Amino acid sequence: MPYICKKQIDMAKKVQPPQSLEFYTIETSSPVSNSFIGNVKAGFPSPAGDFINESIDLNDYVTSHPTNTFYAIARGISMEEDFRDGDLLVIDRMQDYTEGKIVVCYVDGEFTVKRIKMDEHGTWLIGSNKQFKPILVTQEDEFRIWGVVTHVIKTL
Repeated sequence: MPYICKKQIDMAKKVQPPQSLEFYTIETSSPVSNSFIGNVKAGFPSPAGDFINESIDLNDYVTSHPTNTFYAIARGISMEEDFRDGDLLVIDRMQDYTEGKIVVCYVDGEFTVKRIKMDEHGTWLIGSNKQFKPILVTQEDEFRIWGVVTHVIKTL
């Protein structure tokens, strides 16, 4: 359930593309199928090529709520310990947020991606890059948790 401050906004009607994130809807009319070899150990080699006889649909793997899931391309370095500029984020708008989750927030007219922390002082938005100071959300802020980052697809 999204957290909403006193100055609630109706995100369902209006989502303006932010400069820090580029949002994309998920195409579910055709599966994104690739060969699947099962689990792979990050240790000793195995003859996995002999077992390629299944496929996996990436939509099924990264999406629990297809109509409420979006992709976004991360921009900036505030979360560089978790993901980097240009990585693809999978955002689920139906997933409940909890302490420590990475969330996409709408704060005073802009989107940002941060880890959420709640304490006696309020709600904090914390970047994983220690060069960025935590942001305390106040009652004066227009604030909404827009969705939870569930997966990150990286280019290595």
